[in-house]
Amino acid sequence: MPDTNLMQIPGHIDPVTVARDITPRADGRVDLIGLPRARIAELFGQAGLDTKAAKLRAKQVYHWLYHRGVTDFESMTDIAKPMRPWLAERFVIGRPEIVEAQVSTDGTRKWLLRTADGHDFEMVFIPDADRGTLCVSSQVGCTLNCRFCHTGTMRLVRNLTAGEIVGQVMLARDGLGEWPKGRMDFAFEDTDDAEPEAADQDGGGYSADGRLLTNIVMMGMGEPLYNFDNVRDALKLVMDGDGLALSKRRITLSTSGVVPMMARCGEEIGVNLAVSLHAVTKDVRDEIVPINRKFGIEDLLQACADYPGASNARRITFEYVMLKDKNDSDADARELVRLIKHYNLPAKVNLIPFNPWPGAPYECSTPDRIRRFSDIVFEAGISAPVRTPRGRDIDAACGQLKTAAERKSRAELERLYAEKEAALD
Repeated sequence: MPDTNLMQIPGHIDPVTVARDITPRADGRVDLIGLPRARIAELFGQAGLDTKAAKLRAKQVYHWLYHRGVTDFESMTDIAKPMRPWLAERFVIGRPEIVEAQVSTDGTRKWLLRTADGHDFEMVFIPDADRGTLCVSSQVGCTLNCRFCHTGTMRLVRNLTAGEIVGQVMLARDGLGEWPKGRMDFAFEDTDDAEPEAADQDGGGYSADGRLLTNIVMMGMGEPLYNFDNVRDALKLVMDGDGLALSKRRITLSTSGVVPMMARCGEEIGVNLAVSLHAVTKDVRDEIVPINRKFGIEDLLQACADYPGASNARRITFEYVMLKDKNDSDADARELVRLIKHYNLPAKVNLIPFNPWPGAPYECSTPDRIRRFSDIVFEAGISAPVRTPRGRDIDAACGQLKTAAERKSRAELERLYAEKEAALD
């Protein structure tokens, strides 16, 4: 087990990252979730299979893990029965542990999750009429200390692994019942070893039901670009047509402005970009988004202008939280318009009413002020919708994510989870 004590953070804006590959388990087995097919084949080879067999088994296992969503090797019905115990002895199919699940009055769902080494983090699912968006965390805690953000009041514990990131998407599909059903729709390479019913299980053709989960935003706990490698590797599994098969056009990565990593994000991941701007002057942004002291507004906006793939068809989204008497004046709106036009940015602006939390140093702008701000930006030809707050009653709204483990004792959380499990039995 690696050392995952709290990271020591030198200052307000520079993180200390912890490089982690695969978390060793007490039983010596290796968790396959988060690993690409080539790495799975490599591990199978190290475990004793010859090259051809390792590649075949990796292809089969990869399909079952990421396309079918199974959680045990016994369910992999096109793999020979004697091979399944061999796999189970050496490998495991992990998911983050669900500690608590909440549902808002507006349908928003929030899960408190736990890593195998005992750290808690959260994910949120937001259903709408025409889409369902999963808000995925990239770190346990956060180091950026944005003053309006409840998550920012936490300390950074560690980065999430690729498996813990993609595992959130898999858990959401588990909960929503959105794995494909029906028979396997590809030719088996070792059907003599497989169960005879493998090609006809569930009695029907292979099908994927209408999706509730249609979009992913890397906008949960943490700064994704300070955990770049793991976020990239997880999203590649999500976007892989042989894996979770979600289009990169339906994935958005949100950053507070880690300028040196933005070009790599566009080149190596290629998803939509959202930027937590929140202010248009140095003094105000220095205060509410402290990373601005290291990467200023001008450098940030130039990085947006240079972002690979940005176009009118794939606009950059600027997130702008509305704080009363802080960043919500007519002058602020006009300066926002000027900056976007100065850098010739294909952009839209999401105006976010501030979601209050205990001890927050700000108040939300009034509805009239928000509407006026939006009108000024719209009149300049830039889309500026006002985001409808979602999940406020369960602290799942934008800026409110902060692990409930800090508000409830571990014993209480375990008791609540046991009660829910018993109710389901």
